[in-house]
Amino acid sequence: MFIVVRNLRGETILRIDTILLGIIYLIVQLFANRIISSSTIGRFKWLSFSGGVAVSYVFIYVLPSLHKEQEDFAKSGLTMESELYILGLIGLLTYYGVHKAAERASKIHEKGEGSFFWIQISFFAVYNMLISYIIFASDIEGVEAVFYGIAVGMHFLAVSHDMWREDSERYQKLGRYLLATGIVAGWSIGVFATMPSFALGIVFAFISGAMIMNVLKKELPSEENAHFRTFLGGAIGYTLLILALKWFFEW
Repeated sequence: MFIVVRNLRGETILRIDTILLGIIYLIVQLFANRIISSSTIGRFKWLSFSGGVAVSYVFIYVLPSLHKEQEDFAKSGLTMESELYILGLIGLLTYYGVHKAAERASKIHEKGEGSFFWIQISFFAVYNMLISYIIFASDIEGVEAVFYGIAVGMHFLAVSHDMWREDSERYQKLGRYLLATGIVAGWSIGVFATMPSFALGIVFAFISGAMIMNVLKKELPSEENAHFRTFLGGAIGYTLLILALKWFFEW
């Protein structure tokens, strides 16, 4: 059962599923390392499973949705037929550039990334905000919102843990709160501020490219910490579950 809250004009502004997802995302963001370290299945299995789910999410939801958004854009009279794909590429290149700059900064400084750590945190706070905005501004709800939201939550978990590994002290003191602020900002904009559908498509395209890069770069387990069976189980299990739910609920 999903409770709907309406304002005085009868407009829908809050649902219980959006509230619960927002709270879960904040918990994940603030306590990602504690969640992973306290788990009995181990950090490598946790991250491998999360990576599998994230990869499945990209191919099952992100890419098909980007294609649909591009088709809707084409109907508006734009002639390139690839505008949103280009924006996705820009998102991918932007966050790949941030990642490479962070690598260079970590080689220059004796400990961590120096002041660039805060630049990277700022980029990922915006990243969290845009993803949260897309989740909460979209028209998916109920069971569909829960299962797609789970994949996003696990993605937040992996990215947060990666930030913690790069500079645990500064991340614990302030970094995680800045990232959580991004989630709150995206949640607030997505729930209370209405934007035209073409603007939602633009944001979705950019953040899709960024998410694809971060999933492939940060969540595919490397050779030294991979647990392939867990990764494979996460990818195949989530894919089969979503396909079954799509067939059953006709999403």
